[in-house]
Amino acid sequence: MAAKQILMLVGDFVEDYECMVPFQALQMVGHTVHAVCPGKKAEEKVKTAIHDFEGDQTYSEKPGHNFTLNATFDQIKPENYDALVIPGGRAPEYIRLNADVIKMVQYFAQTNKPIAAICHGAQLLAAADVLQGKRCSAYPACGPDVIRAGGEYADIAVDDAIVDGNLITAPAWPAHPRWLAAFLTVLGTKIEHLELAKV
Repeated sequence: MAAKQILMLVGDFVEDYECMVPFQALQMVGHTVHAVCPGKKAEEKVKTAIHDFEGDQTYSEKPGHNFTLNATFDQIKPENYDALVIPGGRAPEYIRLNADVIKMVQYFAQTNKPIAAICHGAQLLAAADVLQGKRCSAYPACGPDVIRAGGEYADIAVDDAIVDGNLITAPAWPAHPRWLAAFLTVLGTKIEHLELAKV
């Protein structure tokens, strides 16, 4: 398996699990992941938020961890990357106001490189106008954004994920196992299960 170069777009109050878990899991299988935030440099931090489903009409929100960026946004060249990851949380709502972020998302869509977005990540996809004719899952409150952007909102179980060409999406972090597995399949990542020798 050839290791891939993956770009992750984050911002303050990105969803904690949706940032941390893919960042670590994709590196675990041998890929390089560069996490960047507009206006910030490598070694600076973004605050994360923990979103949970506790029986209310919408998710609850609590302070998460501080996540350390490992690349500088202003130095990023999208053409150097094989795929894009867009976590959810509050970050997509405001980083979509950055013209360079929009151009980056459009580059990955136009070149048909894999894009994995989860939860509120659909807000960024909609703002970049890359959902026309695409089937896309998201947190249900983002369904209208998907539809207005010309996509088909996929109302699937919270722990499920869907693939439409180069686009891999899911409603929220409970879908991580299926979402990440689907993303790795689209990336062409092969994982072999080896039994460890008994000591």
